[in-house]
Amino acid sequence: MKVNPIEMQKSLGGVSCPASRKDIVATAKKSGAGPEIEKTLGALPEKAYDSPAAVNREVGRKS
Repeated sequence: MKVNPIEMQKSLGGVSCPASRKDIVATAKKSGAGPEIEKTLGALPEKAYDSPAAVNREVGRKS
């Protein structure tokens, strides 16, 4: 799924790392992420992400 990388970064603002997929999705929801971003983040592998950049790399692999 293709998402806007700028919107993705905005939705990850304030996430405390390392963060689980659950933490990332919760932060995105609090940040007002759209349904496409929430769905994309919800499909991430369950592991600890050490930074928002790591999340973006993983999303990029899925695209």
